[in-house]
Amino acid sequence: MRDARAVVETCPGLTLRMAARLVSRFFDLHLLDSGLNLAQFGLMAQIAASSDDTIGALAERAGLEQSTLSRNLRQLERDGQIEIAMVETDQRRRAVWLTEKGARQLEVAMPLWREAQRIMGRVIVLDDVARLAAAMPGLAKRATG
Repeated sequence: MRDARAVVETCPGLTLRMAARLVSRFFDLHLLDSGLNLAQFGLMAQIAASSDDTIGALAERAGLEQSTLSRNLRQLERDGQIEIAMVETDQRRRAVWLTEKGARQLEVAMPLWREAQRIMGRVIVLDDVARLAAAMPGLAKRATG
């Protein structure tokens, strides 16, 4: 069927879902020796890179609902890689930061990530990924109505 073939061959949603799975699997394999998967590594990098340590801000940066983010953070907290606490000035807000153990694990993972990134740069055009990242805010507005 021609319409189905067009969907399979041209749909950005389907293509990006498949690409995301393959890229995630690739990075997961490269990060294996660090004990982190790509999702954990990404969250820890987000935490380390930002001065706003609230869960709400982290959820926005990561493009996740706060409840989804909280579930993802629980494992990191159980493993002692992050700490989560109430914000002193507003008990309704929670802050998150890397523990010393988490910072060390992120340090161990960085060279593994750099090598994976270098290899990935030979497979896909990283400038295209940067353009896609720049389009994310516009995509997010359209996806949420």
